[in-house]
Amino acid sequence: MRDPVTGFEYPKTWQEKCRSPESLGDVARGLCVLTASGTVLRRGFTTGTTAAAACKAAILSLDSGVSSVRITIPCGLEIDVPVTGRDGTARCKKFSGDYISDVTADLEFVARASPENSGITLVPGTGIGIFTRDTPRFAKGTPAINPAPLACILRSMEEALETTSLTGVRVTLSIPRGAEVAKTTLNPRVGIDAGISVLGTTGLVEPWDEHMTESVIDRISASHHVVVTTGRIGLRYAQLRYPEYDVVLVGSGIDKALNAARGEVILFGLPALILKYIRPDFLDGTGYLTIEEMSISPGFADRVKNALLSFKREHPSIVVVIVNRDGSVIGETP
Repeated sequence: MRDPVTGFEYPKTWQEKCRSPESLGDVARGLCVLTASGTVLRRGFTTGTTAAAACKAAILSLDSGVSSVRITIPCGLEIDVPVTGRDGTARCKKFSGDYISDVTADLEFVARASPENSGITLVPGTGIGIFTRDTPRFAKGTPAINPAPLACILRSMEEALETTSLTGVRVTLSIPRGAEVAKTTLNPRVGIDAGISVLGTTGLVEPWDEHMTESVIDRISASHHVVVTTGRIGLRYAQLRYPEYDVVLVGSGIDKALNAARGEVILFGLPALILKYIRPDFLDGTGYLTIEEMSISPGFADRVKNALLSFKREHPSIVVVIVNRDGSVIGETP
């Protein structure tokens, strides 16, 4: 049995230990994950998936009441999301699965739809964060909605519009408690104000804190050739670049992952978490809030090269490969 989200092939011994065999169907569909101990944990829905569900339901509710919508999430899976929609207004609460540390758990997303002459228009409302400074991907004043969830929202709105007799629709999306909850996130520190970010590379939230469960450690320590990666983009490109290796997603739990590795190990992924790990003072004295902002500065490449050389001297057995969002290599240890 293979996880359709990560591509991980679940060992038969894990399946044999499963404490709830009736849940293995949800594991096969990607809605849950199976751990080495046999426990089944539910994945949650990202803020992007929740937003898409609310927007789609708002449009559909212009015709009739809605209690659930089907969303095609960025990883390609189709999922059913509970909503409440009537008379053009829909509400959807964020489902966090078994990820107990999710600060956005149960956060309500509200979408209000109204007919227009043609096309679809999405209006970000209160509770969605705004960038307060320019970054390589977002201009100052831009709503904090990442590309993958934005595409999911717009696709869901188009699907809803096609089932109605309308020729166009305008949807205002808001998160009433977004500004309040954002204070408990990293948004204020990275230049995002007045609300939370709408995120979700896959559309699903993994059901563990920082991805570092006993099962993840088991996978790393049992492998003789492992690639430790920090996020979904790194996961995808690592699987393409190292098809014969075990590629394991660890989030910011890099230290635990590397300590668990027993054989050949490669640290692979986008720059932010990796550079902060191999050189904690990377941004000191630069005037930049984030590594992403600094990545377009003239001295970035040399700073990365020096950080990699220094880390290699201290940890000669670990290979580090840092990539861009398109998979191209920014730098790697010699």
